[in-house]
Amino acid sequence: MPYQELKRLEAVNRFLRIEIDKQQEFREIVQLAMNICGTAAGQISLIGEDTEYILLNNGFIPNSGRDESFCHYVLESNTVMIVADAQLDPRLKDYPAVTREAGIRFYAGAPLTTQDGYRLGSLCVIDQKPGSLTQIQMEMLQNLAEQVIQLLELESNLHFVKLQYLEAKRRELKMKAFFENTASSHLLLDKEFKVVAYNKAVRDFIKLAYGVDMQVGMEVKHFVNEVYMADFIENCARALTGETITHERLLNIGTQQAWCMLIYDPARNSEGDIIGVSFNSTDITGQVKQQQIALEQRSKLNHIAYIQSHEFRKPVATIKGLIYLLEMDNHYKSHPLLQTIKNNIDLVDGKISEITNFTVVNTA
Repeated sequence: MPYQELKRLEAVNRFLRIEIDKQQEFREIVQLAMNICGTAAGQISLIGEDTEYILLNNGFIPNSGRDESFCHYVLESNTVMIVADAQLDPRLKDYPAVTREAGIRFYAGAPLTTQDGYRLGSLCVIDQKPGSLTQIQMEMLQNLAEQVIQLLELESNLHFVKLQYLEAKRRELKMKAFFENTASSHLLLDKEFKVVAYNKAVRDFIKLAYGVDMQVGMEVKHFVNEVYMADFIENCARALTGETITHERLLNIGTQQAWCMLIYDPARNSEGDIIGVSFNSTDITGQVKQQQIALEQRSKLNHIAYIQSHEFRKPVATIKGLIYLLEMDNHYKSHPLLQTIKNNIDLVDGKISEITNFTVVNTA
């Protein structure tokens, strides 16, 4: 398939996918074309790869095969195509639309040409008796065809703008659902440290901690405790310079306390300019408690390792030394039980070493 025809079909398919909202405007254009040209019928059509489509109600529907379409020949010309009597036209005389009773005799079609030069179909008028058009009528028909393509382009643009809008709304709702349902607190401030946006977690936290109802436009001084205010303002100011600040802090929440991971990020627009501060807070009390438990367990293991390596091994080492002296004086010959004692004390010493090594590895 030639490249130009491929691009033309892409444009045709773009219009075939849209839902037409301006049906009345298109009907008025067709009726005006019929009145100007003095014909009984008229239509707007697009020519696909194998099919002719006509505009009906709110969209284009298949009408006939491309090889049976009058409008197919309009694609070959930049001007209005006139068929005074289809029965006398060698291209059209055998078409079923011509040979049937009360068939088409007169046809005039103006090409629907896009701004980039692709002819997609036609605005045409037809009649059951032969006819002709004056130069003024042809010019008017061509002008009306230009209005049709302009309206189609507008409809297409509106259609895809709607799709983009719906996709943006879908993403917005998805992000909002995540934003609202997450357990973390998310707060967006402008450069003056006024509230731009916040999620449910922030609203509930501020209400619980300070009894304040969050509102867009509120200044931070109305909901940040004065104990934390200086630190909060300093970190926000650093974020406005492009720095990200992360730290853990124990916060008072009403009558309770909670460990929180606080993150101050620069908020940027689509061009990358800093427009405010994104503040995020996550309750890590459970993690901190787990860390404390782990530290306590490590301390206990260290104590066990110390006892085993010093208090247990000291008497074992003494016994091993005594057995060594007895071994040197050849007491093994007269007291065979000494060998059994030596073997068992070596076994005990080995087990103590294994336990000590295990505690050392697991506390490292």
